[in-house]
Amino acid sequence: LNNNPSHYKITLSGTVKSPKINFDPPFLMLMPVPLDVKTETAINIIPQDYLRQSQIQVELPELELEDGDRIHPFSVQFPQGQEIVLSSDGTNKELICHISFRSSRPVSFLGNMFFIDEEEN
Repeated sequence: LNNNPSHYKITLSGTVKSPKINFDPPFLMLMPVPLDVKTETAINIIPQDYLRQSQIQVELPELELEDGDRIHPFSVQFPQGQEIVLSSDGTNKELICHISFRSSRPVSFLGNMFFIDEEEN
């Protein structure tokens, strides 16, 4: 300054936090029920480190039966919506998800359901 060039070195450091979601409970076991009877449970989806609003989508499994038929016995509902919202205190609100199963054919299943945000995380 004032015709006296000075060199300033600025060091920046930070932590990159990737958005993620956790589940409570972390896994789901639905009880056996008679054919064509619905069984249902609720899970809490706990978003973390989302800096902007996003929407959760769910990829539900398609099951193949012994005779080759394919069924979609699972369904999900979000009674309070699927939007991940940033609260005024900087945290993300939890979402409630109801997962149900109903089948008119005997079936058991062990597998994954995928919960995906708008950026395909």
